[in-house]
Amino acid sequence: MAGLAEIVEAGLLIPTGTRGVYGRSAAFEDVRRGVARLVSTLAEPDRPERMSFPPVLARRQLESIGYLKSFPHLAGTIFSFEGGEPEAAEQESRAGRHEEWSEFQRMTDLVLVPAACYPVYPAVAARGQLSTGGVAIDAGSAYVFRREPDDDPMRMQMFHQRELVRIGEPETVVAWRNEWRDRGIALLHSLGLDVEYGVASDPFFGRGGRMLAAEQRERELKFEIAVRLPGRAPTAIASFNYHEDHFSSAFDIRTASGDTAHSACLGFGEERIVLSLLQAHGIEIERWPAAVRHRLWEETP
Repeated sequence: MAGLAEIVEAGLLIPTGTRGVYGRSAAFEDVRRGVARLVSTLAEPDRPERMSFPPVLARRQLESIGYLKSFPHLAGTIFSFEGGEPEAAEQESRAGRHEEWSEFQRMTDLVLVPAACYPVYPAVAARGQLSTGGVAIDAGSAYVFRREPDDDPMRMQMFHQRELVRIGEPETVVAWRNEWRDRGIALLHSLGLDVEYGVASDPFFGRGGRMLAAEQRERELKFEIAVRLPGRAPTAIASFNYHEDHFSSAFDIRTASGDTAHSACLGFGEERIVLSLLQAHGIEIERWPAAVRHRLWEETP
């Protein structure tokens, strides 16, 4: 069974010199894409509309949903140079000495995407009122950013989320999320992973955040599937969130009857799943159980 250090030493993940930021080998990416394809196959009965967005988001949209109140410690903002030639020369000089040069940078109108579903809500809102039954969106596999530097490869700052979104009437959205919880467990079991399901909460910030987390647990708004691996505490590799009307209120998304819509999203942490597979089955991917390899690469989508 491979350990995390062994996975890095084997070149499957490539350190960049920055904590929590890794390159990926071709073999690692082959497994990750196989996991993403399996999610796509499971989503086919929902007939979702596919959308794809870059890993940046309009800053105003992040502000509108209150992300900086709940998760200011995780946000990644984008700054850019603003100045003339003297400022550029001084900036270059300081940077060459690895000194502070941020005074020559100004905040732009972009931030890094913290969750793959975030660009979906304003895009859906721009269309106007939903049809009866709402809409299912496949947001694909997207790079997302969380400012959580850590030496553990299971806790990356930049990673892929395989995300799906449902927006519509409350009962439709809740049923969809609960069905996907069961689909997710079955999928991960089929890959030979020992997983457990439980009610969870997001890492809200500060004293007020602890109250929000307790309420989220009490109302069962968030489920997680965690993998059990030797020598580690259970680690979440998939989550299923019911937002109620939070995002729809921020962007004024309405159901066919004119009510504020509800939404839910689910996300599979692709790198965490690949790392879990490597730890469960070993770093020699060609020697993985035939059933697992068949699931990842040999089934017809």
